[in-house]
Amino acid sequence: MTGSSTVRTVGDDRVTAYTWWLSLVIVPFLVAAVFLLYVLPTRTDDLFAWTIAPTLTAMFLGSAYAGGIWFFVRVLRDRLWHRVAHGFPAVVVFATLMGVATFLHWDRFHFGHISFVTWVVLYVTTPFAVAAVLVMARHKDPRTAEARDFVIPLAPRVVIAVIGIIAMVCGVVLFVVPGIAVDVWAWPLTPLTARVVGAILTLPGMVNVWLLTDARWSAFRSIFQAQIVSLVFIAGALLIARGDLDWTRPAAGGFVVGILVSLLAFVGFYVYCESRLGSPAPR
Repeated sequence: MTGSSTVRTVGDDRVTAYTWWLSLVIVPFLVAAVFLLYVLPTRTDDLFAWTIAPTLTAMFLGSAYAGGIWFFVRVLRDRLWHRVAHGFPAVVVFATLMGVATFLHWDRFHFGHISFVTWVVLYVTTPFAVAAVLVMARHKDPRTAEARDFVIPLAPRVVIAVIGIIAMVCGVVLFVVPGIAVDVWAWPLTPLTARVVGAILTLPGMVNVWLLTDARWSAFRSIFQAQIVSLVFIAGALLIARGDLDWTRPAAGGFVVGILVSLLAFVGFYVYCESRLGSPAPR
C-alpha cells in the first residue's frame, strides 16, 4: 500500500443484511430495464412505462442502468461497506430526481401498464429505501486503508472530480430548466427526457466528488468499474443511434467528445490506480 501503513479491520466494515437484500431485489429490475431500453429501444411505446423518443434517449437511460447492475452486483459480491459506500448517495439523488420528474410529467406515462406500475413503485420507494442504507451504515466505514491498497495522490483525484462535477452541474441545469435542452441539446429532447438526461448526468458528479475527501482506491475501485461500464454502453449507443444526433447543434460534437474524453480519463485513472495496488509505502 502506498501512503499509509494502517491496516483496516474487516469485522466492522461489512455490508448490512438489509443492504445486501435490497441490492438483490434491485438487480432484476435493472436487468429488465436494460433489456427494454438498450436492446429494444424502439419498443418503448408498447413495452415501457412511457414512450421514449428518439432511440438514443432510451439507450442513454439503459446505459445508466447497465452501470447500476455492475454496482449492485459488486455490493452483493464484495460485502465490504467502504468499497461501495460512495455509490449510494448518487443512487439516492438519481432516484429522487427520477421520481420528481415522473410526477412533474405524469400525463406522459402509460397508466395501467405493468411497466408504469413498476416504475412508479420503484421511484417512490427507492429514494427512501436507499437512504435507509446510508443511515444504517453511517458508522461502519473505519476510514482506514486495506492491507493492499493505493492512496491516490491529490492531483488525479481533483481532475476526475472536476470531470464529474461538470457533468453534475450540466445535469442540474437540465433538470431545473429543461426548456434549455429542447433547442440546444445533442439530440431532440422533451422537458421530461431533458430531466431524465439531467438526472443521469448527476451520477458521476455525486460519485467523483468523494475523491476530494477520500484517497483510498479500494473505496472507488468497484464504483469506477460501474462508471466505465456505463460509459462503454453510452459510447455504443452513440454509435448505434448516431442518426439521432443533431450535428447542426454544437452540443452534439461537444457531447460526443465529452463522453470519449471521460471514458479515456476514467479508464486511464482506473489502470493507473490498479497498477499501483500493493506498492510499498514510501520511506
